[in-house]
Amino acid sequence: MSEAIQLVCPSCAAINRVPTDKDKSKANCGKCHVPLFPDEPVDLSAATFKRTIAKSQFPVLVDFWADWCGPCKQMAPEFAKAAKMISTQVRFAKLDTQTAPEVVQMYGIRGIPALILFKDGQEVARKAGAQHHDDIVDWVKGYL
Repeated sequence: MSEAIQLVCPSCAAINRVPTDKDKSKANCGKCHVPLFPDEPVDLSAATFKRTIAKSQFPVLVDFWADWCGPCKQMAPEFAKAAKMISTQVRFAKLDTQTAPEVVQMYGIRGIPALILFKDGQEVARKAGAQHHDDIVDWVKGYL
């Protein structure tokens, strides 16, 4: 029997088990059938953030951002480029700080953009400020 990881669907938030020996780029949700490993960041709400972090056995990189933030807008395409590069190694997600103040408070976010990498429900690293896609990829790979 092959090993499997648990992963929350980016679309319907269903929990899926994904065999580790299969091609992740072809894995789809068992409930809604969307790709489980999109090559672009997924948007999270406060509720889907909590479920995604708590129930995923797959690393999740969250970009804490806001629409009014110039550096956040500057980094958004860089974050998307990084997602295209390593989407089968880490889930890229975005959380609008204006819509989830309780999450911002829980993690002590003082400035944005802020990146937090989670593994098995725990924060393992954080980085503040706008980043280039190569820097994001190198930083994340250092923790995988």
